[in-house]
Amino acid sequence: MFAIPTFPAIAATLRRIANMCHKEFLAVVKDPKTRAILFVPALVQSLLFGYAATFDLTDAPYVLLDQSRSAASTELAARLEGSGVFRRVATLRSQEGMAHAIETHQAMLAVQIGPRFEHQLYAGEAAPVQLILDGRNSNTAGSAAAFAGQVVAAYNRDWARRHGGGGSAGATLGVESRAWYNPNLETRWNMLPGMVAALSMLQTLLLSALSVAREREQGSFDQLLVTPMSPLEIMAGKALAPVLIGLAQSTIILLVTALWFKVPLAGSLLTLYAGLGLFTLACVGIGLSISAVSLNMQQAMLYTFVLIMPLMLLSGLTTPVRNMPPLLQTLTLANPLRFAIDLVQRVYLEGVGLRVVAMDLLPMLIIAALTLPLAAWLFRHRLS
Repeated sequence: MFAIPTFPAIAATLRRIANMCHKEFLAVVKDPKTRAILFVPALVQSLLFGYAATFDLTDAPYVLLDQSRSAASTELAARLEGSGVFRRVATLRSQEGMAHAIETHQAMLAVQIGPRFEHQLYAGEAAPVQLILDGRNSNTAGSAAAFAGQVVAAYNRDWARRHGGGGSAGATLGVESRAWYNPNLETRWNMLPGMVAALSMLQTLLLSALSVAREREQGSFDQLLVTPMSPLEIMAGKALAPVLIGLAQSTIILLVTALWFKVPLAGSLLTLYAGLGLFTLACVGIGLSISAVSLNMQQAMLYTFVLIMPLMLLSGLTTPVRNMPPLLQTLTLANPLRFAIDLVQRVYLEGVGLRVVAMDLLPMLIIAALTLPLAAWLFRHRLS
């Protein structure tokens, strides 16, 4: 028959797990190399991603070939530079200079205004403006073209209003847009909440992957076998320390996001940490599984680094999951980072509650429920 554990037995089990957790903390903290990579990389990386990893276009150098040299073309050029995005670096006399400016990275785009630009406008004809973009960075080129299109569209509306095209007969359809959850459409608002989960995963996965491998390499693995602890208690103690460290790293990145970069938190911290705790537990399960099959720390680090890149690419952090091929979309279902990023972004930016993000919590719970017992089984298997 199944024996119900008594309170003293439960207390003894919890005490042994706490002792193992304390041992893991000491192993991490007393190692100078490990201690240095606990919190400093998370802080530095969050600052770097906040400042450097952005798709926002704030400076677009361009060269101008104004063959019209009229008041209308001068006004259009002034509007481009007055947008705060475009910066003229040269005024050309011929088309030959445009290719040289783009090839040498002097300019991101070249703007050519034809010789009959003003005449065509007064005649009511189409007055094309040619944009030549540096397509080596397609994201930046697309953003520059979109900004230039907005400036030209605003110029067209003002021209029509000033020259008799703004009456009821020539009325145009105006589109007014507003962005929810990110009013200024800053990449930082989208990137940093996702990094709360992504950056903490890197350290959590590595620490948990090195856990058992460190014991084997340092020769203390056999000592675990003669302790009164069961394999499940050993794995529970080894899992608890990386979970707490991962949550601490998430807190650091969260503070940088909210206090340094001023990205406002719209949701509940309780909901946010519930998701982060479950995500960290799933990552620890993956890391301990890696550690259980690794013979030494070098193997554990190699397996971890091989796994990290696919997890990041299939997370939806930089490219939406819905844009991936169907096979890759299916593979993302086994990636806890995909659901963690979606949860953090929705809670942080939208302010949703547990009920809304339940479909993100459930997959992470399933992954944790599969990987943690797998790590325990692998650990027992290696003992036999």
